[in-house]
Amino acid sequence: MSDASKFFDLYRQGFVRTAVAVPEVRVADPEFNAAETARLMGAASEKGACVVAFPELGLTGYSCDDLFHQQALLGKAVEALRALLAVSQDHAMLAVVGMPIEIEGSLLNCAVALCRGRILGVVPKTYLPNYREFYELRHFASGDACRRSSIDLCEQRDVPFGSTLIFAAADVARLKLHVEICEDLWAPIAPSTFGALAGAFVLLNLSASNVVVGKDDYRRLLGASQSARCLAAYLYCASGFGESTTDLAWDGHGFIYENGSLLAETERFRYRSQLAFADLDLDRLVQDRIRQNTFAQAAQRHRDAIDSFRTIDFTLDRPARSVVKLERCYDRFPYVPADLRSRDLRCEEIYEIQVQGLVKRLRSMQARKLVIGVSGGLDSTHALLVCARAMDVLELPRSDILAYTMPGFATSRRTLDQAHRLMRAVGATAREIDIRPSCLQMLKDLDHPYSRGERVFDVTFENVQAGERTSHLFRLANQHNAPVVGTSDLSELALGWSTYGVGDHMAHYHVNASIPKTLIQYLVRWVAARGELGADASAVLNDIVDTEISPELVPGDAANQPAQRSESVVGPYELQDFILYYVLRFGYAPPKVAYLAYSAWSDRDRGRWPDVPEGKRNQYSLDQIRHWLDVFLLRFFQLSQYKRSCIANAPKVGSGGSLSPRGDWRAPSDGEAAAWRSTLAQIPSETN
Repeated sequence: MSDASKFFDLYRQGFVRTAVAVPEVRVADPEFNAAETARLMGAASEKGACVVAFPELGLTGYSCDDLFHQQALLGKAVEALRALLAVSQDHAMLAVVGMPIEIEGSLLNCAVALCRGRILGVVPKTYLPNYREFYELRHFASGDACRRSSIDLCEQRDVPFGSTLIFAAADVARLKLHVEICEDLWAPIAPSTFGALAGAFVLLNLSASNVVVGKDDYRRLLGASQSARCLAAYLYCASGFGESTTDLAWDGHGFIYENGSLLAETERFRYRSQLAFADLDLDRLVQDRIRQNTFAQAAQRHRDAIDSFRTIDFTLDRPARSVVKLERCYDRFPYVPADLRSRDLRCEEIYEIQVQGLVKRLRSMQARKLVIGVSGGLDSTHALLVCARAMDVLELPRSDILAYTMPGFATSRRTLDQAHRLMRAVGATAREIDIRPSCLQMLKDLDHPYSRGERVFDVTFENVQAGERTSHLFRLANQHNAPVVGTSDLSELALGWSTYGVGDHMAHYHVNASIPKTLIQYLVRWVAARGELGADASAVLNDIVDTEISPELVPGDAANQPAQRSESVVGPYELQDFILYYVLRFGYAPPKVAYLAYSAWSDRDRGRWPDVPEGKRNQYSLDQIRHWLDVFLLRFFQLSQYKRSCIANAPKVGSGGSLSPRGDWRAPSDGEAAAWRSTLAQIPSETN
């Protein structure tokens, strides 16, 4: 297999494909049930899954009642398992099936883990329900009643036995599993809790779980919360069509959660067998456990229970040339909910967080006014909207927002017009200050070539303008006893795209510092769509979102067209925000970030789009992703931390993180990016 092919194999990128199976069963017919289980094992293997879970007592059927005490049925169940062992030799897969097993005069409800013809272990059910419609104690003993640590089964000796088994794949990094059965999840402390603390990242539950109205929601709640608390994946499968309906019904509910997020779910009340697949990101679970140090503290607190666990090693022995392509859907805009209703709720909550932060700061400073620079661009627009809401909460007139637009040498007619329209719509006290005379004076003081008539547009020329704007704002703040509200966003802080010190880097209080550029676009669109400021305001807000992002510091050839385009220097914000999310939130290595970006951005049919106009839906090749990823790594890890080390206060908004040196991100200002950039060589070129 070529290096390029290896790159696209999800197993080499920290993922594993898993499945939950809901086979059609026949009550007390192990031969039929084994055949259907074998067929689904083959189908799961064909799709590249390496883990598949089957329902509780699936080889006999859960609803056998007193038939469980018949030797013929128990013997046929063992024969069915023997047949599955033969089938499993052909699949690079760990399969877990449910069956009754008699051990020294006790009948136990068990999960049997098998791989490549070997029984890896047998896990008994710990908690047996004996209430309402359940009376399992009539038929089974709890696993706690059995003192054995190993059993003999299907001519295999010393098979590990017990509820404290961790199954660890030797040839798939971080694939460690724990198994529990149905009611175990309903108990106050599920056995899988200790399994996770003992090192398992994938938790399996073999369930029967008859259906009553509303039970599916409760199952989801249990699965979601257990996976979130344990920072793990949770695979759950329940019995479906074919179980006895003498007194109960069965919906065949299966699902897969990863740290609280639903990845896959079966179709309930289906009249034939089915599989649901999900690609689990084991790297994500590892990173979450590293960051959430209370997880390790819990393991230490319960070390006596954890020490009782045993690790059972196994080898999947995947074919050397096997490449399984990622099918998991990654949003191109991870900071922006793709679902419209969720986005509305998210936008409202973000505004509440920002407004509360600003209101508290104004009250603590005993300030009744505030100062803000309005460029007619995206960031200052959103900040001005936050200011307007804050004044409403404080029951102060919006005219106490002292808004200034300060055209320089490269300000376009479009953005200047947008700034004035916006300030009027908000109801701020608006003023225009032409900074060109003061900038020209400073350029003369510096003996800059531009002051002598030469068209030299260097960084000094640019930052004289940026600095002059901020200098004016701070002196205006002194004059009016009002704080300066900063406008820089998370994307700019990550890329160092700001003028240090007396520039857009500094303010008395920032409101946008943990909101990325792509999310600000949607926040502004959201306000426009609501029409709360009136039709004229909505029109200008939409115009601002559609304006090319530019610092407007270098004059262009045309008065209405910027010579500078920010995204031509720092990269497309939509792509850089994607990279930022997975670097900042999960700490992924650059090759994996590129892999995810390619999965999301290379194909219009992959990933989920928020409501972006069709003509603006970009695609990025792997070569383009590698290029802009390199730009990101250099700017983020090596060139820009000194700016972030001394930014103004700002509220943290999202779980995606912030870059405050007092909060989420603390890093040396003189660090190097070499360790990250050197891994880019692992990303293949599409041109080769």
